Amino acid sequence: MHSRLVRRSLSVLGVLLLVTAGGVGMGGCIFSAPRWKGPVSDHFDGERFFNLEPREERGSFLKWQLERKPGAWTQWHDVAPGAPPPQRVGRGELRVTFINHATVLLQFDGLNVLTDPIYSERCSPVSFVGPKRVRPPGIRFEDLPPIDGVVLSHNHYDHMDVATLRRLQERFPEVRLFAGLGNRAFLEGEGLRHVTELDWWQEVPLSPEVMLTSARTQHFSNRGLFDRGGALWTGYVLRGPHGATYFAGDTGWGRQFAEARERFGPMRLAVLPIGAYKPEWFMSPVHMSPGEAVRASEDLGARYSVPMHYGTFQLADDGEDEPVEELRRALAERGAQAPEWWVLGFGEGRDVPRVSSAPPP
Repeated sequence: MHSRLVRRSLSVLGVLLLVTAGGVGMGGCIFSAPRWKGPVSDHFDGERFFNLEPREERGSFLKWQLERKPGAWTQWHDVAPGAPPPQRVGRGELRVTFINHATVLLQFDGLNVLTDPIYSERCSPVSFVGPKRVRPPGIRFEDLPPIDGVVLSHNHYDHMDVATLRRLQERFPEVRLFAGLGNRAFLEGEGLRHVTELDWWQEVPLSPEVMLTSARTQHFSNRGLFDRGGALWTGYVLRGPHGATYFAGDTGWGRQFAEARERFGPMRLAVLPIGAYKPEWFMSPVHMSPGEAVRASEDLGARYSVPMHYGTFQLADDGEDEPVEELRRALAERGAQAPEWWVLGFGEGRDVPRVSSAPPP
């Protein structure tokens, strides 16, 4: 019992060190990242952003660490990468490629967009400690097609990986970065360019025919101990001749999915998180379970859905295979009424069939 408590205490200490150690070349912050300074709104009180549907937190981080029952993970999968994606797809076409974690390549209407790209070995402010990947990225970095835009859902290390963003801008100097309010100062401070920050439901053109809209989510932000809520978290809707595509980033359950459908109509494709959901008593305010992700796809009216945020970094207590297994159980329970989900392999790409009634941009 004593040794178990010691191990758990060291785990807590390790996480605290991970957050506060600072990042040498990794975009880390010893205490905090810059905070947004702007007008008060229905989700910003002048100092911090907050969720519109706050959910009760039923326990502390320390309690979770002391009571952890993590599922099984393989230490390393030595697997070959997927085939290089096409350079572009045509107007009205849509292709999705799952790379790893929340990194997905979306190709549509002649544009290529990456979501929350991470190619680093660890999602951490330092290179020697923190969650370490258990598999290589499904698409080699050098096999990426020209990237026009990168959408960043929030500033956690597994979603806003500065090292990867720098590599992308070195290779594609004109790539545009999009993030929630309050993130531009941090990103520009890390030497990144072409950064646009967006408030919830604010939109910006990606091309003459394609609009990018920031979509409300249920999460939080911080890079250190003292900057929680200092920058906005968000999802995205991409609309154009191909229809509408939804990327959730990290989010807990909420009415935001129905709200997105009310604003933009049914989605041709939804990319939704299913991992890092255990223990649910602690994680559910900010991370959906696979069953909740199925409900989200239904609320979005998604013709096709693809899961992400699983199988690469061990971030919570769900085992490596649990999210997909639970997703399949949730779909089986709905029988013939189940929405259509594609569980793509790491590096697998698939063309999304056209929807006859795709909404206009």
